Amino acid sequence: MTTTIPDTTTMTIDPTETPAVGPELARSWLLVNGSHTSRFDQAAQSAADAVVLDVEDSVAPADKAQARENVIAWLGSRNQEGQVNRAWVRVNGFGTAWWEDDLLALRDVPGLDGVMLAMTESPEHVTRTAEILRGTRIVALVETARGVQNLQDIATARSTYRLAFGIGDYRRDTGFGENPMALAYTRSQFTIASRAANLPGPIDGPAVGALGAKLAEATGVTDEFGMTGKLCLMPEQTATVNEGLSPSLSELSWATEFLGEFEAEGGQIRNGSDLPRLARARKVLGLASAFGMRLPEGYDMHFEAPTDTYHC
Repeated sequence: MTTTIPDTTTMTIDPTETPAVGPELARSWLLVNGSHTSRFDQAAQSAADAVVLDVEDSVAPADKAQARENVIAWLGSRNQEGQVNRAWVRVNGFGTAWWEDDLLALRDVPGLDGVMLAMTESPEHVTRTAEILRGTRIVALVETARGVQNLQDIATARSTYRLAFGIGDYRRDTGFGENPMALAYTRSQFTIASRAANLPGPIDGPAVGALGAKLAEATGVTDEFGMTGKLCLMPEQTATVNEGLSPSLSELSWATEFLGEFEAEGGQIRNGSDLPRLARARKVLGLASAFGMRLPEGYDMHFEAPTDTYHC
């Protein structure tokens, strides 16, 4: 978990200078019902790193064709700045009556950033999807016990871009409760499989209805298990998730101080702790740059190095 900050100083973030966060680092993935067209622009203007227009779980079977048309029409149109609207789309799972129709309709649509494939249970689901989509990024949303059993194979499928954990369906499939301890093994498997396959960090499931301290706590669990993204169900959740999955003020302060001292002393490895600390500091500062974060002017606090960087 992140270190508790002993004062109320907050990170400096200038929204006008914050760069767009690419999908490999995206923290908040905002799901939007494809039937609710009035919410598309609101989602695009939110703090979400990635907007995911949904034609799967949130849409009734009778409404799926219309929801698909809504999504395609919005992606093919332009916003007030004259730019093509962009988003991901959560498509129906392999083997369903709508899977192939979703893919054929979407594959040449401008503004499609990628698809989130629901109910992924095997690498074949990803491979077959990729054959139709022709190079489109695919996030494999794993939501069943069978899918978790096959996580390593799904992660190493050539077309898998990132893994995501569908908590609700997984809990219904397995009978697990919502306590973080009950899902600890599963979350760990997502992170291990992603790292072994050299994928970006996995995307955790949503905290349904949570805001404020409850959402911050849930996001802390996501971070504790090494997951670097989280599904969101409301625009109001995105800013909290972004903050919780970004470097903390203590991490940024430590990394800045460590690198300054390291370079001032000649940039030479001095002991067994320098290499892991150097890697961690560069990662923290790289993420901070990608997310448009910097230390407040005049900030001067000192923090201990992360516990996993000590030489032993």
